[in-house]
Amino acid sequence: MGSQRNRQPVVQLWSCVLALCVQLRSAQTADCPADGRTWVPFQDRCYHFVHGEEDKIKSYTFDRAKSLCLGFEPLTVQSAEENDFVINYSPQVWKGNVNVWLGMFYDTNIDGMRWFGESPVNFTNWEDSSSASDLAPLDTCVTLHSNTGKWENVSCTEEVENGVVCETAQKAKKVRKKPSALLSALVILSVVAVMGISAVIWFLHQRHNFGSTIFTAFEYHPPFRVLEADQSCLVEAEETDSAP
Repeated sequence: MGSQRNRQPVVQLWSCVLALCVQLRSAQTADCPADGRTWVPFQDRCYHFVHGEEDKIKSYTFDRAKSLCLGFEPLTVQSAEENDFVINYSPQVWKGNVNVWLGMFYDTNIDGMRWFGESPVNFTNWEDSSSASDLAPLDTCVTLHSNTGKWENVSCTEEVENGVVCETAQKAKKVRKKPSALLSALVILSVVAVMGISAVIWFLHQRHNFGSTIFTAFEYHPPFRVLEADQSCLVEAEETDSAP
């Protein structure tokens, strides 16, 4: 039982070292589509701002905007942080004000607007009175103004806009990465500490067992007693009498 208790701290230390090594060798990273286009990760999503060769016309109907996303969703905005991300990143791609189509449509099942992917509209950033437009429900689409971040209701069929952003969810994947010098040193020190503690515990355990063996092997036995003079004479007399 004592040896088992002595081994518990060593096992725990080795477990910590092993966990640290595994953490150093693998980590989670964002996985955006690898389709040759530039995708920008933000939180748990990836965004492609249509530009360059694919953006020569700079004038898109809503259907054309959807087709440019090549099967991915047009921009959906679920929070103020995501809205700010779009307006802050837009100047790195486009010059001037750009009106970006949002992936929002009128759902007759709920008699209201819904994001592509069937997500409910929980966050909005309308311009003044824009949410109460005179457009027919089925012809109601929404654009985001890159200079203000505000939203505006526009016609899905009659309006053309000059900005398209495609969006998709990130896929987490495990990748190996090289540990830093500091973390490598911590791992080495941990291993040395574990080995040192193991050696001390082994030495103390062996010393305890070895000490018990020594005392058992060299158990004290008193030497043969030297007979006193009278007893010696008595023994000699008995030996003389018994002689033939």
